[in-house]
Parts: sequence; C-alpha cells; structure tokens
Amino acid sequence: MTDEDMIQREAADDKMISEAFDRLIGDYLKSRHRKKVDLITKAFNFARQAHKGVRRLSGEPYIMHPIAVAQIVCSEIGLGSTSICSALLHDVVEDTDYTVEDIENMFGAKIAQIVDGLTKISGGIFGEQASAQAENFKKLLLTMSEDIRVILIKIADRLHNMRTLDSQPANKQYKIAGETLYLYAPLAHRLGLYKIKSELENLSFKFEHPEEYASIVSQLERTKISRHQSFEQFTQPIEKALQDMGLEYEIRERVKTPYSIWNKMQNKHVTFDEIFDILAVRIIFTPKDRGDEVDDCFKIYTVLTKIYRRHPDRLRDWVTKPKANGYQALHVTLMSNQGHWIEVQIRSDRMDEIAEQGLAAHWKYKEVPQSAIDADNQEELMETIEEADQMNEWLHTIKEILDDPQPDAMDFLDAIKLNLFASEIFVFTPKGEIKTMPADSTVLDFAFSIHTFLGSHCIGAKVNHKLVPLSHRLCSGDQVEVLSSMSQHVQPSWINFVSTAKAKAKIQAILRRSQREVQKQGEELLEEWLGKNGFEPTQSVIDQLVRFHDAASRDELFQKLGEKTMLLGDSDVDELKGKNKKKGEAGGGGWRKYVPFVKAKKDSDEAHPKLFIVPEQFNRKKPVILTEENIGQFIFPDCCHPIPGDDVLGYIDNQNRIEIHKRACPIANRLKASYGNRILDVKWDMHKKLFFDATIRLGGIDRRGMVNDVTRVISNQLSLDIRRLTFTTEDGIFDGSIDLRVHDREDVKEIIDKLKEVDDLKEISQIM
Repeated sequence: MTDEDMIQREAADDKMISEAFDRLIGDYLKSRHRKKVDLITKAFNFARQAHKGVRRLSGEPYIMHPIAVAQIVCSEIGLGSTSICSALLHDVVEDTDYTVEDIENMFGAKIAQIVDGLTKISGGIFGEQASAQAENFKKLLLTMSEDIRVILIKIADRLHNMRTLDSQPANKQYKIAGETLYLYAPLAHRLGLYKIKSELENLSFKFEHPEEYASIVSQLERTKISRHQSFEQFTQPIEKALQDMGLEYEIRERVKTPYSIWNKMQNKHVTFDEIFDILAVRIIFTPKDRGDEVDDCFKIYTVLTKIYRRHPDRLRDWVTKPKANGYQALHVTLMSNQGHWIEVQIRSDRMDEIAEQGLAAHWKYKEVPQSAIDADNQEELMETIEEADQMNEWLHTIKEILDDPQPDAMDFLDAIKLNLFASEIFVFTPKGEIKTMPADSTVLDFAFSIHTFLGSHCIGAKVNHKLVPLSHRLCSGDQVEVLSSMSQHVQPSWINFVSTAKAKAKIQAILRRSQREVQKQGEELLEEWLGKNGFEPTQSVIDQLVRFHDAASRDELFQKLGEKTMLLGDSDVDELKGKNKKKGEAGGGGWRKYVPFVKAKKDSDEAHPKLFIVPEQFNRKKPVILTEENIGQFIFPDCCHPIPGDDVLGYIDNQNRIEIHKRACPIANRLKASYGNRILDVKWDMHKKLFFDATIRLGGIDRRGMVNDVTRVISNQLSLDIRRLTFTTEDGIFDGSIDLRVHDREDVKEIIDKLKEVDDLKEISQIM
C-alpha cells in the first residue's frame, strides 16, 4: 500500500468514526437523560487513542466496535451517560496497557467498576479443566449483582459481536452462537429485552444452521403478501371498534421469528406450511389516564370478543400480574373469518416500551420529583425502579449460586440457566402472603426458597390442607405449609425432586460437604492399601487406578472407596505392576460411545481404526473433514446420532479426542457455552458408501392395511431394509417407529416425503 493509499484510508476511517460518534451523540441528546456530552466525548477520545492502529477481523478500525456497543446501549436499551461511557471503554483494560485504576482516576469509581465487570479474567475456580467462559460469566454476574448495567452493556456487546460474526472462522462462529443461544438470549429475555433476545436467537440460528435459516426466510418472503392480506382482513373490524371507543392506538403486524418457527418445526415435527401462528396482531394504545390503562386493556378485550370467537384456553393475563422481568400485556387468541387462530396482544404504549427495552424503560414512567431527574445521579434511578421485588429476588438467587458455585463449569452454567428460563407460578404461605416461584416448582423448591435449614429438614407439606410428599409439584393458587423434622437430612435423590436453581445449588453444596468427608476416608484407605502393597501414593499411580476402574476422576475413585462400593485386590496390584492387558482405547463410560455404522462391503474383520488424537500444533480454524476412510477415528456420542448431511461440529475432549455432535444437540449447546475454545468446524465428505442408523416415528389413524402400505413404500419404492418395526394402537390412533439404515440426511428426507403420500398417516418425523 502506497503512502497516498494510506492517507486516503486514514481519511476514510476518520470520516466513518466521526459520523458514527455524531450519530451516537445525536441519539443521546434526544433522550431524557441529563446531558453529559463532555464526559462521553472524553471517554470516546480516550478509547479512540487507546485502540489506535488496531483493526477488527472485518478490517474496520477497532474503535467502531465500542461506538456500536454504546449506540445499542443508548438507542436500543435506553441507558444514559455512565453506561455509554462504560460501553466506549469496555475493551480498553482487556486489550491495552491501561488498568482499571487508570479508568477510575479519569472517569470515577462507578464507571471503573462497570468496566472491570466487563473485562475478561484469567485463572479460575474450576481447577485443571477450567472453563474460561464460565469464569468470565461468573465475574459478570458477580458485578451485575452490584450494578445491573454491567449485564445490560455485556448483552449490547454480544449483540454487536453477533451482528459482525461473518468475519470469524466457522469454529468461532459455532462457539459464539452456541454460547449466545444458551446464555445471553435467555438472560436478555429475563431482563425484559424482548427485541434484543429475538435478534440474538435469530443470529445464532443463522450461523449454526445457515441453510435452514435461509429456507425459512425465503418461505416467509413467499407468504408475505397473503399474510398481510389476512392481517388487513382481520384488523379491519377491530380498527372500527377501537375508533368508536375514542382510543388513540396503533395496530402492528407481528411475524414469528425464523428461530421461533424453526424451533416449533423441530419440537412439533411439522413443516413450515403446518405452522398456523406465524402471524400475530399487536394493539398498542395510549391511555387518556395512566391510572386506567389496565381497565382499558380489558375493555379492548371485551370489544374483540364481540367481533371474533375467542379460544377458551388461550387467555394470558400479564396485565394484573406482570412477569418477573416487568412484561405486561393481555394475550387473547381469536378465530379469524378465514378459519385460523390469531393471537392478539393488547398493551399500552408504556407496556410496549418496557417489553422492548426492558428494565431501563421503567424509570420514564415513574412519578419522581423534577429535582431527582436533574440530579447528577439521575441514571441511578433505573436501579431503583419498581424497587423490583421480583427482580431483586432473582438477583439474590444469582448471588446465592455464586456464593457456592458448582465445581464443574457445565453444572454451574446449568444452575444459572435454570433461573433464567423459569416462568412463574404464584403460591401462598399459610399466612396468605404471595410468593412467586418458577413453573414446575415442588414442595422441596418452596421449602428451600424460604430457608436452607427448612429445605434441608423438609419431610413434606400440606398443600391446600392436604398432606403431600416433598416431590409434589405446585400450581398457581396453592397454599403451602412446609413440614419439617430434625431427623430428616438431605438425600442424593432430592436433586430429582427440585427444578429451581437455588434448591439444586443448596442440595449439591450440602451433598458435596458430606462427599468430601467420604472422599477423605477413601483417600486414607487408598494410601493405606498402597503402602501395604509396596506402592508410593503418587498422582500417576492413582490415575492408573482411576483408568482401570473407569472412574471419571480421582474424587470418584476416593468416593467409591470411602463408600465401600469398591474394594482393591490382586487385580489392582497386577494392573499397577503392568501384568494386566491394556484396556480398550475407547473405554470410559458415561454418555460417550460409538454410534454403529456398517460398511457397504463386508470387511468387518478389519481392526477398528485408532482414535485420532489432536496434536499440539493442530490448526483449530480449519474444518475437520469426515470421509469414509477416517470416520472411525472420531467419537460419535449417543446423545444425538449425527448422520451425513446434518449440521455438525467437533469437540476436543479431555483426552484430546474429537467427538462429533449435531450443532443443535443439547449436550453440544452446553459444550459451546462452557468450552468454546475446544469447538471445531466439521464438514462431511461422504459418498453413500456407509450406512447409518435412523429411526422414523409415525402416527396417525389406524386402519386395515396401514402397516402394509408403510412397509411397501420403504421396501419396494425405496429398496431399504427395515431393521425393526413397532406399532401400537389405542382408540383408533396408532403410534409407531421404524429402524432403518440410511446413507445420509437426503435418504431420511426422501423417506419422509414418500411416507406423506400414505393415507391417514398424520405425523412423520425422525427421532434424534
């Protein structure tokens, strides 16, 4: 690049940066926040100088990323100067020589605290197999519990990273998209950021399943005109009724997101054309009096039910009892004149803004003195909005989990995630106090929510004055009196009786304390046995026994010895002296095992190929190519059974072997969120030479000849061998499954398409 080219490039960069910052300041000045333009400009200039000369993978100057995050924080979440400055500075400590102390000296303690919470850390609480992602998420949550703006800015940071993910290699895309879908999207939802949550889900879906995403977007475009016509026909009489009421209103057409559509297609085993709730209608009104907005919602509902027939089981009242994230609306499902159920969401303009922007929007509608709005700490109002009894309780639960985190990264993230996804039920104490609990909570969850001591000694409860066991699931409206006994103690089976993150964390913490005592006894027994047999209690000797007994860890070995469920004997002595034959390479237990596949030619006498071990200098950015020749060198866990044509990824396990998972596999989702640096891009290069197991599930109306019709399609038309066929019928409805051997995903699609031609066959899907 010539000097002239460099000058032109720098001029273009300066113009782009200045325009982006001017847009940020312009949007900030339109807000109700106290105008601290000088502070924001100071933060921008500081960050620009700190990141000078650095470019992102996309090629643009690095400072464009902090500006973009600050823009999201300002315009899409609605935060003020403290958050905007923190967003502009969020990568300075991590990526430059500046420290948190430098930030504090220049911008004050509050901004420094937020930047510190946003800065990644090294080292960890999880030991040798530490998950940096879990560590960083833990620190984020710790700081969030002190200042909620930390997580709001982090979500903005993640949103911009997702919007610019194209420049990353595929393995990084899977890691970041998986982590986003697993943690950040539900976190955004829990904080009421519905619009951002939907975009995070869609972008994750786009990068993990690009073909399915493109297909659904194309089909949405194809049906756009007919969908809009349905909207116009459906809303025409509604518009007239709302005008007669004298309301100021807006009616919007809400279309289901591609990710939501795909999710429903997967869960319900239906095609795009079989989803009838793609269209929904949103009525947003401005009340004449803020105090009447709840009544206005129900008045609109009454008018709608006079125009259209309502679904008796689909009224959702989040107006009188909002969700924990602040969401308020009245949802009703109505039958259109075209014979389709259409959901209508009724909300005021205030409810709509809170639904889109979440917590940050609450303060705008709060009755506060003008002096408070003009005060220097005006932005701090957002932290006290609603005094967020439910949100504070949620943050308190997060703190409790962080106080005693799971030693395993995936368990820790699961515990957090449990609390993010929970929808609510409302139960009463014996004194009539309302307590909000996650859906599916049990008596034991309720006991632990009141106090750890009460949960630890719970023997059951009286629910609505009837005696029930501690595993009894609660429903909204239940009155619960917990019964306890000092002779009762926490049992390992209790983990199956709870669904809340708090109860799981407390039970596991108590069990771990008792396990540590047992493990200590086991360790002492092992050292005594080793001494008697002339062995030193070194780590290598203990690890040899761990492998010999297929234990997952040293702690598990100590646990078995302490519980007396394992005894050491002569075979262990022989093993340590090297007299036993080496155990198989693929040993290990747990959920890892091979999915059997059959070669087209009969060469089953060949020795199973050795597993591929990832070398130290392995290039993790290049895709792993699966072929007929090397497929036996990889582990195919039995959690998802991937076959050629599936969207897959690789995971480097603790022994440097590579597992192959479907990208949508629940286990893979946890791995992406916990150990993203071990994720690999994987591509298929197969040529229909091998067969893989596949199971097709069938359902429909039972009739004479149904089984014959199904088998004729598979055996005669497709020339495939059926390995197993099961059919059960009840009250004229049948349910069945067919085990087949197929070459790839194309074979499965062809089978399903052909079976759809069979009369009375209503449900056809592949079982994972």
